[in-house]
Amino acid sequence: MKNLGKIFLIFLLTPIYIFASVIASVDNTTVTKGEYVTLNLSVTGEDIKKPSISSICGYDILSSSSQTNITMVNGDYKKKYVLSYSFMPLKSCKIEPIEIEIDSKKEKTNPINIEVTNQKVDKNSEFILSLVPKKREVYVGESFNVDLLFKQKEGAGAVDSRFEEPKFKGFWIKGHSKQSTYKDGNYNVTKISYILSAQRAGHLSILPAKIGIAKRVNTRDSWGMFMQNVKWKTYFSNSLDIDVKPLPQNVKYIGDFKISANVDKTTINKNEALNLTLKIVGNGNLEDMQSFKPSIDGVTIYDEKIVIKNNQLTQKMAFISDNDFIIKPFVLKYFDIKTKKIKTISTNEIKVKVNGVKVKEQLIVKKDAKQKIEPIQKMEVVNNGISKTVAFIIFIFGVLVGVLVMITKPWNISNTKSKKINIKDEKLLLVKLLPFKDDVEVKKIMDILEKNIYSSDKEKLDKKVLKDILDRYNIT
Repeated sequence: MKNLGKIFLIFLLTPIYIFASVIASVDNTTVTKGEYVTLNLSVTGEDIKKPSISSICGYDILSSSSQTNITMVNGDYKKKYVLSYSFMPLKSCKIEPIEIEIDSKKEKTNPINIEVTNQKVDKNSEFILSLVPKKREVYVGESFNVDLLFKQKEGAGAVDSRFEEPKFKGFWIKGHSKQSTYKDGNYNVTKISYILSAQRAGHLSILPAKIGIAKRVNTRDSWGMFMQNVKWKTYFSNSLDIDVKPLPQNVKYIGDFKISANVDKTTINKNEALNLTLKIVGNGNLEDMQSFKPSIDGVTIYDEKIVIKNNQLTQKMAFISDNDFIIKPFVLKYFDIKTKKIKTISTNEIKVKVNGVKVKEQLIVKKDAKQKIEPIQKMEVVNNGISKTVAFIIFIFGVLVGVLVMITKPWNISNTKSKKINIKDEKLLLVKLLPFKDDVEVKKIMDILEKNIYSSDKEKLDKKVLKDILDRYNIT
């Protein structure tokens, strides 16, 4: 009776999961941050509805698999399923019970606690990932370098790897160097150098980079058999804290720059375009600079988008005018990172002459106090004396010219020789339409032409409207 009581007590203390149709287990209950955890659901029954699981402990499922085994117990065949789900917890958590429908009955798995410890990196670690900044205090827009170093110990066999770049939130990525490798003791080191600049002032953080490493390991499967498998582990770099200071006196740009403006000519014809190229060369926050398009009375100016390549900014502009004009110096004010002072640099003034401009002449009459009226009277007498002869000659000349005009019909010649404007020449067409830009229809056509010439966007012209405009203003 005493033995029977002990057996009954053991039965009461034994977890009910031993007799359950579904049992949950994990390959490890204590893992290091970056290691994968595999949850196995062992399910016994005939009619099983697999659960739909997308996350465990709040972390996404990284991979899943299933196995099926049929066993005979006391002459009865039973099916056993093992459903496996891998995930990577970043902190300690609890796997809550999972509900599964088995033979029309809903059953729940047992809960499991997972403990996650931080990675310990030392000089003997097989893999080391780290971020090394050149500066920890910078100004807004100031360029600085951050080196990413990945060290792999010699002999550390890696089957595969998956690299994830650090999160540079709040920073411009201005570029990065090509991957380089070198040896450091018994480590092979891979280095990538990022060029960054802060977008705003304050305390900014660069989140860790990640690299997943796959290695071959010997494990037991769900049925206790040894097998060689690939096991992934993620390694994290350190994070970085960067203190970003604002630029002084509301200056927008920082660095060390040179500026220049070149034109293709300084003398143009009326309604002919003058082309200007503005260049700014140097190290600094070129990407923050906006259009330098000026405003000049009586001058139509078209500007292209700014182009930045390496350490050079380029912007092209076109100037069209009926009168002489002056392009004032382009000015750039910035904080010099070397001298820690505010600098102002500028281009030279450019004077442009436009041919065909009518110069207003002033008629100046000089009065002579000693001048007498008599010479004027004599001049009139002389004119009266020759007026009849001159009138006769003019009459005869007029008759001859009239006859010649009727015979040759020069208006027909001019009409046959005049050519219509080629509407495919969009730049010429834009210049021809410029004097009539106050017309709403003309302005719409000019906007389309400007877009087609100075941007990558293309739009078809309404040929009917264009023909009406050309006829209306007799544009040839």
